[in-house]
Amino acid sequence: MERTQISLTEEQARRLRRLAQRHRTSMAALIREAVDRAYPPTGTEDARWESALSAVGGFHSGRTDISTEHDRELDDAFGE
Repeated sequence: MERTQISLTEEQARRLRRLAQRHRTSMAALIREAVDRAYPPTGTEDARWESALSAVGGFHSGRTDISTEHDRELDDAFGE
């Protein structure tokens, strides 16, 4: 483990203390988890999957029939 020092706002520190107490863990453990989620190691398969899955549901076509018409849509896009 490498020891480091960070500065938090009073509100951030208050929220972090409450969360740590609720989850029966340390503030440091919560910060390590947050860093891992926000900045996953690059190049690992897990990081690539997490990155790909984070895009799911993030785009909206405005259409409501895509789930029922997906075969036709794929054929239109990739068909010969």
